[in-house]
Amino acid sequence: MKRGDSRPAETRASRPGSLLIKGGHVIDPAAHVDAPMDVLLREGRVAEVAPPGKIRGSADEKFDARGLIVAPGFIDLHVHLREPGQSYKETIASGTAAAAAGGFTSVCCMPNTSPVVDSDEWVAWLRQPERSAVVNVFPIAAATRQSQGEELTDFRALQRAGAVAVTDDGKPILDD
Repeated sequence: MKRGDSRPAETRASRPGSLLIKGGHVIDPAAHVDAPMDVLLREGRVAEVAPPGKIRGSADEKFDARGLIVAPGFIDLHVHLREPGQSYKETIASGTAAAAAGGFTSVCCMPNTSPVVDSDEWVAWLRQPERSAVVNVFPIAAATRQSQGEELTDFRALQRAGAVAVTDDGKPILDD
């Protein structure tokens, strides 16, 4: 049984075959589970969850998860993917790959890019599937034009395009 395999579980589980995750502390609010459990993955999908030692049969690989948390996935509510415009700092591909390696299945990206994500067009651009994200990307749009704190953006248009929230990410919104 391997312990400390540096490959993300998502990478291991996406291969054909099976993986038995043994003894991890499973936290799954949707299934009302918060206890040490074994998890059997087949063909990259959860096939069975049971108390430690109760899963019968074999698996192609086993992973000792004692002392670790096993969860459906985490959401990072504040990331800076830097696209559009600042791909020399980070790209959607590199940022979401890092998120996946850390157990995150979804990220909410801040609007402080160049140009600022302050329109439905830029939100839609971020939501395009070909953007090479390896986890779910939920755009957070700017609350004001160019994040200048003065003129509010069109919140309804941003929401229709896929924005999950608005913020000027640390900048104040001014009122004369």
